[in-house]
Amino acid sequence: MGEENWFVKLFTQLNNPAHTALLYALVIAVGVYLGKIKIFGISLGVTFVLFAGIVVGHIYHYLGYAEAAPVDTLTFIQDFGLVLFVFMIGLQVGPGFFESFGKAGIKLNGLAVVAILLNIGVMFVCWAIFFDTGDNTTLPMMVGTLYGAVTNTPGLGAANEALGSLASHFEGGAPQIASAYACAYPLGVLGIIGAIILIRYICRVKLDKEEQALEAESETKATQKPHHMHLEVSNQYLEGKTLLQVHNFLNRDFVVSRILHDGHVSIPNRDTVFHLGDQMYIVCPEVDYEAIVAFIGPVIEVDWAQQDQPLVSKRILVTNSSINGKSFRDMHFSSLYGVNVTRVTRHGMDIFASPSLPLQVGDRIMVVGPQDAVDRVAHKMGNSIKRLDVPNIATIFVGIILGIIFGSLPFIPGMPLMKLGIAGGPLIIAILIGRYGYKVKLVTYTTTSANMMLREIGLVLFLASVGIKAGANFWDTVSTTAGPLYVLTGFLITIIPILIIGPIARRMKFNYFTIAGMIAGIYTDPPALAYSNSICSKEAPAVGYSTVYPLSMFLRILTAQLIVIFFCG
Repeated sequence: MGEENWFVKLFTQLNNPAHTALLYALVIAVGVYLGKIKIFGISLGVTFVLFAGIVVGHIYHYLGYAEAAPVDTLTFIQDFGLVLFVFMIGLQVGPGFFESFGKAGIKLNGLAVVAILLNIGVMFVCWAIFFDTGDNTTLPMMVGTLYGAVTNTPGLGAANEALGSLASHFEGGAPQIASAYACAYPLGVLGIIGAIILIRYICRVKLDKEEQALEAESETKATQKPHHMHLEVSNQYLEGKTLLQVHNFLNRDFVVSRILHDGHVSIPNRDTVFHLGDQMYIVCPEVDYEAIVAFIGPVIEVDWAQQDQPLVSKRILVTNSSINGKSFRDMHFSSLYGVNVTRVTRHGMDIFASPSLPLQVGDRIMVVGPQDAVDRVAHKMGNSIKRLDVPNIATIFVGIILGIIFGSLPFIPGMPLMKLGIAGGPLIIAILIGRYGYKVKLVTYTTTSANMMLREIGLVLFLASVGIKAGANFWDTVSTTAGPLYVLTGFLITIIPILIIGPIARRMKFNYFTIAGMIAGIYTDPPALAYSNSICSKEAPAVGYSTVYPLSMFLRILTAQLIVIFFCG
């Protein structure tokens, strides 16, 4: 009997820390496993943790408990999970956030802004038609519907936080908007994918022609992707000119990693003199290779194995934090070490080693030179994969400290509610640290797996907390006429902006696969991206997604708080 008592107490002693830990473990485990189940090839993923939390919260309410766990504990874990989640998102998107505003990026991000404003506009129209009854809880519930419709969990968190600061304005406390979110979310996932498919037929898109267009575009597009070639000096003007003079005249970036002159192979530097007949190995951006060939000489084949001075090529890992942020121009590889660096591999992509390119911890650089010189560079760079296995925890928590302080500052003096809060503040600071942290010696490198792990832990803690708190009132919400209306209005909020923005993007000559990825990014919806990737063999959907995702995530979180503060108070 005693054994039964201790087991029962684990589930019934609400103030017992073991009960809270067990409750979260149960909700998260069940939610994650159920989220893997696919219906028509689509799964809800970890968002199912929210539904598992709602069920558990409702069971405790049905059994007569006021709550499934202490409210203060649930609120703390919810807020901490949200901070961790949005901070790791910001750290991930930070390096590419400002670069996403290129020529095409500005257009795509402009469409994203319009789509987000349309989502909000449709929400207000639906609220005015179906819910404007004078009850001040209906608009907050529509905000929950909005963020379920656009499948954006951080926005739900931001809205929840803002509502918490306005709790005194509502009889009985802030509304549990997670119930409306849960009503709209499933059809939101399906609606996004369905609208992408519908655009294909509205715009009469032929998938094979879109693939061919991407192939033609990739052949002509000039990027910073490095191009490798062997050239022979045939331009008489170059006789007796130094490598620096050739660089200055051409005004283009290229690296001569080795040069063969009179049977002798050497590592050139800025003072190396060119002679007719010299053979060299050159790396340059793809955009410049034709001009360099035309100026220096024809492409040839060279057997570098036949050389009097042994030279090696080696990929070296940058793990020394003191190197973080220094450019290739600052490092003086050629003059100090007698080696040349031809390219950098960063986040799986090869980048030309431009003199102005700043190095970051986690980069892999291709170094060419004598063995002993290459070894000296490896020692200087760190080249220790074990260092990358150790997460930079200090940077994360320094960023969270700054983010919470920044998020607590009011936008306008005298209006304390006008602030970014614990969702917007850490997000902005994380983006800035991810992009510029190296300038203040903050090492922001985190392996993709470590980033995803921390993100997912933060997300499931947040979802479980919201679900458990909302469970008590969930059935009362969905069993009334409001429940089906949340589903209907959520579906309208999902598809109407897509059906407006999609054809507009098509008229702007964007590829259909890019549009599909853009829509997935605007709605920050991984299932929609997975569908887009499944119908395209190229990277266009991922490019469209990553171009608009950072700004969309930022605006979703910011507008959630602005709507609540300005319209729900």
